[in-house]
Amino acid sequence: MNLTLEQAQQEVDQWIKTIGVRYFSELTNTAILMEEVGELARLMARKYGDQSFKESDKNKELADEMADVLWVLICLANQTGVNLTDAFQQNMEKKTKRDAERHKNNEKLL
Repeated sequence: MNLTLEQAQQEVDQWIKTIGVRYFSELTNTAILMEEVGELARLMARKYGDQSFKESDKNKELADEMADVLWVLICLANQTGVNLTDAFQQNMEKKTKRDAERHKNNEKLL
């Protein structure tokens, strides 16, 4: 299934309204987002970094942790009226203009 950002925003909104009862407050969702990013960082540190896995970490899936981050980010976008498709396109344009030569000329990347 190919899902656009707009469809994802609609799907999350529908789920919240039918199953989730209502959105948590924006501040609560921001705290939850930080928690989910922390869980992703923990798994990345164990999978790609120097930390070893604890027994409780062994069943964690990278894709699931990333999806948790995306879910809460979509909730916040819905709550604050941000169209993620537009925001992403504008961000890509900004990065392309700003970094058109920057990375090509970075000796660290060669």
